[in-house]
Amino acid sequence: MKQIVAVVKPYLAERVLESLKRAPLEAVSVHEVKGFGRQKNYLDQYAGSEYSLAFLPKVEIDLWVEDSRCEEILRKVVEAARTGRMGDGKIFVMPAVQMAREISF
Repeated sequence: MKQIVAVVKPYLAERVLESLKRAPLEAVSVHEVKGFGRQKNYLDQYAGSEYSLAFLPKVEIDLWVEDSRCEEILRKVVEAARTGRMGDGKIFVMPAVQMAREISF
C-alpha cells in the first residue's frame, strides 16, 4: 500500500477530489495547510491588498491506495492539479507500512 500526499492550490482541490470520486481509494483526508516552494518571499496582490507569499495557503490531500493503483491515481491527480504555472504544488509517494480499519481505545 502507498500513501500519496498531494499539496495543491486551494482552488484546485475540488477539481482533484472530483477526479478521484470513482477511483479505488482505501482512505482520503484533506487538510488546509500553508507552505512555500521556490518562489520564497515573492510579493503579490490578493483580494486587493499586498501580502508576502512566504507561506501560501494550500490544501493537502492524503490518499491511501493499493500499490497496483498508485500510477493511475497519480495520473489523475496530476491531470487535475497541473496548470503549468509556478506554485502548482507537490506530490509525495511513500510506502504505507500499516493501516488499521478500526481503532479501539
